[in-house]
Amino acid sequence: MSSIVTITFNPCIDVNTTVAGIRPDSKLRCSTPFRQPGGGGINVARVIRRLGGDPTAVYLASGDNGRQLTQMLQAEGIRCLVLESDATVREDLTVMDNSSGKQYRFIMPGPTIDNKAVSRLPEIIDREEDLKFLVISGSFPPGLSTDVLRQLAAQSARKGIRMVVDSSGEALRCALSAGVYLIKPSVRELISLSEMPGRSGTPDRPRSPEDLTETEIGSLAGQWVEGGHCEVMVVSLGAAGALLATKGRTVRIPAPYVRSISSVGAGDSMVAGIVWSLSLGRELKDAVEYGCACGAAATINPGTSLCYPADVDRLMGGNAVPSKVAAPVAGSDDLFPAALLKAK
Repeated sequence: MSSIVTITFNPCIDVNTTVAGIRPDSKLRCSTPFRQPGGGGINVARVIRRLGGDPTAVYLASGDNGRQLTQMLQAEGIRCLVLESDATVREDLTVMDNSSGKQYRFIMPGPTIDNKAVSRLPEIIDREEDLKFLVISGSFPPGLSTDVLRQLAAQSARKGIRMVVDSSGEALRCALSAGVYLIKPSVRELISLSEMPGRSGTPDRPRSPEDLTETEIGSLAGQWVEGGHCEVMVVSLGAAGALLATKGRTVRIPAPYVRSISSVGAGDSMVAGIVWSLSLGRELKDAVEYGCACGAAATINPGTSLCYPADVDRLMGGNAVPSKVAAPVAGSDDLFPAALLKAK
């Protein structure tokens, strides 16, 4: 049994490579690709496992890519529960341009999923007697109705489970309408939810993230909390950290300064740090501080390597969340291909 279960509706295998330089209409010779498990909930589970937890990763998978994904996760010591579907697992591509140091991310939409593929979820949740946190993270594949979030939110409320959602678009709106414990939008996602009037007073003028003050972001987040749509909202501010909104309170949480290599997986690492810290009984503000350190630690590693406990502890100044003693994770400290480490 696990106290933390993550659900990934649109898992992937992340393929990371480098090129000398990106030019149009040219054959670009790539370095040997480095493949890693991917998808929001899967990344959250991987980080929690590294930090000392024992999560269960639930995800949709089939075909050769699905089997490879499961093998990679099991090699990291993660308990896997696969929901069989008729569609294969997608591959996303991340390419580092060594000449500019810029990173290019190509995200595939994922296969069309029949809603029958997730029909076992209520049964799975009921079986987990010690379940305290249900984390739903990542995008929704084509064809899958977001109504599954309403069902899981209602089930979580009945069972006293804290449901955490990190998604976007219609899935995020559905989670808020259903009512969940915590959501983690970016500023851009928050704007898309809230449609705040422009500075000129024009009610429908769209706003950009750079156009909002910290006070305005806090006001937008607070409206959702005060309205009972979630108990906690953690708005990701990227390198600037996060803004924590609870009923009657908004707190800015700074992130440690690091020299970033790759932002891929930083948000998932943040969510993992928050949930793992809360599962150990830490206060909410402390949990978000730890999550910000996990997110920052993820950016100093190439590809979708996420964060490592030693880096988090260093960024926390030795005051990191005490980890439970966990069995060594096979492959977690493997060296990355030299080409991917070039920028480090």
